[in-house]
Amino acid sequence: MADDQLRARSEHVSTGRGGITPERYQHVLLFATALLAGIVLTGAAVRLTGSGLGCEDWPTCSEDRLVPAIGFHPWIEFGNRLLTGVVSFGVGAAVLFAYRRTPRRRDLILWAWGLVAGVVGQIVLGGATVLVDLHPLFVSGHYLLSIVLLWNAIVLLDRNRSEPGPARPLVDAGTVTISRIAVWWSVVVLMVGTLVTGTGPHSGDPEVDRLSFDLGSIVRLHSLAAWVCVALVITLVLRLQSSGPPEISKLASLSLGALIAQGAVGYLQYFTGVPAALVELHVLGSVVVFSALLWTHLSLFTHTTDTIDLTDLDASRQSAVR
Repeated sequence: MADDQLRARSEHVSTGRGGITPERYQHVLLFATALLAGIVLTGAAVRLTGSGLGCEDWPTCSEDRLVPAIGFHPWIEFGNRLLTGVVSFGVGAAVLFAYRRTPRRRDLILWAWGLVAGVVGQIVLGGATVLVDLHPLFVSGHYLLSIVLLWNAIVLLDRNRSEPGPARPLVDAGTVTISRIAVWWSVVVLMVGTLVTGTGPHSGDPEVDRLSFDLGSIVRLHSLAAWVCVALVITLVLRLQSSGPPEISKLASLSLGALIAQGAVGYLQYFTGVPAALVELHVLGSVVVFSALLWTHLSLFTHTTDTIDLTDLDASRQSAVR
């Protein structure tokens, strides 16, 4: 048992030189997270400008060209591909500095490699999306995988600022449950939102087939799901205001404000003919709302690690020898 504790302790401590502090590593992670959020917006811009098939092949732009000829749509689409390289750099830095962080932690290294796996998946799925001529379900999957990557990055940010021990809630179990449901329900809202996108007018290319849902019906379903999410977050805010830590209550209130603003943009874009600028703003709002709800939920927990008295550990070993 003592040996297991010693190994667990040594797993979190790096004895090498040239390490970086958790605070500096947090800056690296913030950079990577910002890039992951940014590429969601540039991907939406590709679709909203009708540039989704600006490059008709993958990984080259066309059968006989690695890069596109001069033109608006080809370079909008190809520019988004180039940005993936920048994102890959940011994710690579997250992995590299996870190994250099002092103390080194195995959980952070694994979560950092999760970002790499997600980016590789995005590259492959992005290529497949082009090859199937922007089928709406592939476009939806591309966006939802971005949300998974964002989730990974935010969890990594939270773990880096915390101790490596088990999570302990700062609030009652009922509040934790409501918060967890709110986060998962926000994912449901996002999923239904992608069906609205796949049915609506902004396909990425004028010749792309759309989903066969009735647009009014799928929009109403999306709106209903969003109102359920609002009700959940209002409940969370009220519970935190009555018994939660003030700083977490403020986070939840900000999340509620972002959610209400997102709903207002959604209604505005629907009743104004779905202009591209408002759709882009709505995509930005989806990233902000999901990130805020997830960060609020993670803030409901604290992580502690048991300290090990090395003197007692050495004494127990000697006793075992005798």
